[in-house]
Amino acid sequence: MDIAGGDERGTTERVLTLLGLLQQRRVWSGPELADRLGVTSRTVRRDVERLRTLGYQVRAGQGVGGGYQLGPGQDLPPLLFDDEEAIATAVSLLAGAGGAVAGADDAALRALTKLDRVLPTRLRHEVRALSGAVESFGGGRTPVDPETLMTLARACRDEVEAGFDYPSGDVRRRRRVEPYRLVASDRRWYLLAYDLDRDDWRSFRVDRITEVAARTWRFHPRPAPDAATYVQEGVASRVYPHRARFLVHAPAEIVRAQIPASAAVVQQRDNGHCEVLSGGAELDFVLVHVLLLGHSFEVLDPPELVTRCHILAQRLLTAGKTMSPPPAEDS
Repeated sequence: MDIAGGDERGTTERVLTLLGLLQQRRVWSGPELADRLGVTSRTVRRDVERLRTLGYQVRAGQGVGGGYQLGPGQDLPPLLFDDEEAIATAVSLLAGAGGAVAGADDAALRALTKLDRVLPTRLRHEVRALSGAVESFGGGRTPVDPETLMTLARACRDEVEAGFDYPSGDVRRRRRVEPYRLVASDRRWYLLAYDLDRDDWRSFRVDRITEVAARTWRFHPRPAPDAATYVQEGVASRVYPHRARFLVHAPAEIVRAQIPASAAVVQQRDNGHCEVLSGGAELDFVLVHVLLLGHSFEVLDPPELVTRCHILAQRLLTAGKTMSPPPAEDS
């Protein structure tokens, strides 16, 4: 008779314990597992079948050196962590969300919000303490408070309203929002949210957000713009007094490699052309930056930028009149 008993809860706990054992060591013999679980070898075989039904690939080897081992499956089933593993995973994900690994920030934050859903309160305090000891060197993304990032991520996940203080000119004002998505650029984290007081979509720099608090009031998500595109267009052009569009005679992948994502939006037109949207305090600066890309281009908007092209071209011609151009090199 099995010591673990036959009720459903006892069976579930035993199967989870079996899964934990299989994750700890490469191979277990049937008698070893039976002894650890306090059951018969027959019950071990039944519990192994239960794990297989849940999507775990449990292999059974015969003969000397054989036994049960957990193999890779076609899908990713749930994983079991002890306290130390959960803390280490959460801290590593916080570092990834901070941009320590290129391209991993969004995925790290999504994984962190899933882990946060089941993380016991006692472990959250340790994660918070350890995350304060994780730093990076060199350039990269502007640091943000991990607790602020997590609170906003939870609010996006749970679809609950949030409030926070945000600078407006020389003062900080309280903002009430329906948070939608967190977006990571090459330099910063942004929150895309529906501003309830301004009745419109807004993007907020997370490093400028303070005193954030999620409410219990749930909202029904509104039709939303594409989060990454909206934030990128805002960072690259909407925040500036002047905006400009160009048709650049080069493939989009080449131009994207030349311009930071926070400086311009590059959209593919065809195999040999792309459209560049950017902004700046002065149109001349935007024009010069596009000129320095080294590709032929045309001004699409605004019309007054065409006049600036002629003025700057005349200045360059005038500046070059004092010297003869060097002879062209033989090709």
